[in-house]
Amino acid sequence: MVGKTISHYRVLEKLGEGGMGVVYKAKDTHLDRLVAVKLLPAERVADPERKRRFIQEAKAASALNHPNIITIYDIDQADGLHFIAMEYVAGKTLDQLIGRKGLKLSETLKCAVQVADALAAAHTAGIIHRDLKPANIMVTEKGLVKVLDFGLAKLTEDDSGYEGETLSAKDAPRTEEGAILGTIAYMSPEQAEGKKVDARSDIFSFGSVLYETITGRRAFRGETRVSTLSAILREEPQPISSIAEDVPRDLEKVVVRCLRKDPARRFQHMDDVKIALQELKEESDSGKLITPAAQVSPGARSKRAIPWALALLAICAAGIFAVRAFRAPTGAPAVTRFSIAVPAPLTVGDVALSDDGSQLAYNALEPASYTWQLYVRPVSQSDAFPIGASEPSAWAPFFSPDNRWLVF
Repeated sequence: MVGKTISHYRVLEKLGEGGMGVVYKAKDTHLDRLVAVKLLPAERVADPERKRRFIQEAKAASALNHPNIITIYDIDQADGLHFIAMEYVAGKTLDQLIGRKGLKLSETLKCAVQVADALAAAHTAGIIHRDLKPANIMVTEKGLVKVLDFGLAKLTEDDSGYEGETLSAKDAPRTEEGAILGTIAYMSPEQAEGKKVDARSDIFSFGSVLYETITGRRAFRGETRVSTLSAILREEPQPISSIAEDVPRDLEKVVVRCLRKDPARRFQHMDDVKIALQELKEESDSGKLITPAAQVSPGARSKRAIPWALALLAICAAGIFAVRAFRAPTGAPAVTRFSIAVPAPLTVGDVALSDDGSQLAYNALEPASYTWQLYVRPVSQSDAFPIGASEPSAWAPFFSPDNRWLVF
């Protein structure tokens, strides 16, 4: 195609290729400007009704006029080729920028706020992206973000007649393995099941993209299409704090809430996600964002707390028994050692010993529910009793001086 002219667009070079078509850099000979021309797969536009729905939504997306959304110039056909001419942006897609360990915090927040702003504007206009993924997010050298392919997911809808239905598992064999895995990995559970979707489906996909931007890993991974879909429907992603220990817990909470399986438990509006991220970015830019130095992530907290907690317990126990030995009229009692036996997969956080040395309290992280539970037990026993959630986990338990109250 290089060197050929499609309508009044002279093709200069190939930029990329994916399940939704091939993209070329071209010269608009009418307006003398560079554009990106995407040739759509013939099989996707063979159905007139599907094509009509796509063009209708693409026109709506082109009217958004948002700085973080690629501008669509033209939707046309020439010489039997269906194509979209759009704004040309020099840069790299997000999947090309994300390294094995993800982006830096400042870069992540800068990018995430812009994507959230673009989606919020689209949702306000009644437009759902349906195929948000790192490959559909372009980033310029100056850090400007452009979201691509609004409306293109319409071409992958089945023929059930429902406007809201999108790509489901049964559609997967239509394209190559790599492209499908890349798309499926960011689907919402309702989208993966072929159910009707709304803006909250984009919020889930956004959470998957943000997770990968932070950690460098996909939130949901599988060896096959089926196993990837199963992970989306049934599994929780590995906690971010266990992968990237320097990520503020408030940012992790935003991702977790975006990735709720039940749409009713997610953020309900993209505007709310944008506001939460903007506040984090402002705190980060001003240097006020709480970092792991002051607020250790759960994964790092449990790893670092255990040896310190055991050392503290040993010191406290030794001190208590030393005082008693000094006051005792007869020989000093032997020092008693004890340990914290925590059933897997719990991990210990903060530990407290009562003033009289008779009771032990600690909080522990439960990975399945991702909550911190508070436990208490007599020092002389090994079984601890859960007495409720400790939120936020940064609050350490401690006993009152008279040993009557446990505060957390």
